Amino acid sequence: MKVRRALVSVYDKQGLTDFAAGLSLMGVELVSSGGTARHLEEAGLKVTKVEDVTGSAELLDGRVKTLHPRIHAGILARRHHPEDINSLETLGIDMLDMVVVNLYPFAETVANPECTTEDALENIDIGGPAMLRAAAKNYPDVVPVCAPKRYPQVLQWLQEHQDVAVGDRRELALEAFAHTAAYDREVAGWLSGDKEELPSLLQVDLQRKQMLRYGENPQQQAALYLFPDSDTTLAASDLLQGKELSYNNLNDAAAAWELACELEEPAAVAVKHAVPCGVGLADTVADAFVKAREADPVSIFGGIIAFNRTVDEETALLLNQVFLEVIVAPGYTGEARQVLAEKKNLRLLACQPGRGCKLTARTIPGGVLVQQLDEASTGNWQTVTETRPDVDMQQSSWLAWMVAKHAKSNAIVVAREGMTVGVGSGCTSRIEAARRALSAAGERARGAVLASDGFIPFPDVVEAAAAAGVSTVIQPGGSRGDQDVIAEANRQGLAMVFTGTRHFRH
Repeated sequence: MKVRRALVSVYDKQGLTDFAAGLSLMGVELVSSGGTARHLEEAGLKVTKVEDVTGSAELLDGRVKTLHPRIHAGILARRHHPEDINSLETLGIDMLDMVVVNLYPFAETVANPECTTEDALENIDIGGPAMLRAAAKNYPDVVPVCAPKRYPQVLQWLQEHQDVAVGDRRELALEAFAHTAAYDREVAGWLSGDKEELPSLLQVDLQRKQMLRYGENPQQQAALYLFPDSDTTLAASDLLQGKELSYNNLNDAAAAWELACELEEPAAVAVKHAVPCGVGLADTVADAFVKAREADPVSIFGGIIAFNRTVDEETALLLNQVFLEVIVAPGYTGEARQVLAEKKNLRLLACQPGRGCKLTARTIPGGVLVQQLDEASTGNWQTVTETRPDVDMQQSSWLAWMVAKHAKSNAIVVAREGMTVGVGSGCTSRIEAARRALSAAGERARGAVLASDGFIPFPDVVEAAAAAGVSTVIQPGGSRGDQDVIAEANRQGLAMVFTGTRHFRH
């Protein structure tokens, strides 16, 4: 069906002139009003004013322009229903074959701290959503266009086929209804009056970015969806090379990337099954990777590595010596890309450092658990034993504590000389977590730091740490057994630090 008339009414005029000019060259009549009509006329395009179509001037300072039967009947008329066509002919109403609409910037308006109630109300679009929904409802006969990024594609369709295929119209209709639905949610959120970070009405729009190879297991389908404003998150990262990503690839990469972003020195974070298995800090990313690899040379096989600095050629040569699934970094030098290209299936993700969303969410049957991000600080750390930590252990202390934060609770992490040497994660008892971490550390536990993500309730963990040669224990404190634990640390000659903050991660 040939597009003869297009109603154009947009707030965002990005790309509009070229699009409208392209329509005009194909003989499409442009119908418009207000600022959009002036914009097109200033560009030298011929425009039919909405008031000339309706026979009515704008009312109520422009609140009523397109809310008229001659507009909506022209959009909603079904071309293959003789009754609809007869009604239009009787009333002298011309059909509209395309509706190009985007809406007032409500979200941007109310985000301004100086926004008044009147400002907000005036930026609630009424005519725009009505026209867009009408066009989307009648997509078999009308082309709805709400996204400026679609303009070149729509022009191409019309130039090649003089029409838009019904499947493409349906896709445009989906975009239109999603657009108006998101807009209504923004308005509803503002009307709820919630200023809290955890509002009574939490509305989220998720855009599917890509289908994934599979879910946690091959028999499960999976996809990646993006939150709004997710440009600086792992979900929005660029896949530079390698096979398609799976659910597990991204879940593990997120675990590695989150920890890497929290470390200030050049860092390498190795993760297996969403749990850190080796973390290294050094003056260069190459040396940091060597530490991460040596921390647990077995578990790193088939794992994920995240760096908080650009990967260079030296690091790439080291990476090629290990079988890895994914590497995440802020960037890669040209030389590093050439080296890593030798492994065709190795996925390279480029991601800009940033925490992105301020909330985290997890589904449970029938609902969603939402919480703020878990922030860490050393501001309230307090030595509670007679022996004080060696000042040279500060780097390892912070490293052990941060890795414990990102390991699964119950978690115990042992670190020394800027690298982890033992991780006990996801255990049902804290002493079992300590035994695993200390066993993995072996002789490397001597003089090391042991960090616990939750308080240590009994002296048994301190006894095990002392027997392995650990010099410093870091824990939140807050247990009824604190005094017994501190007394045991003093008896063993260990330093103990209370952080005052627990970091469970389930």
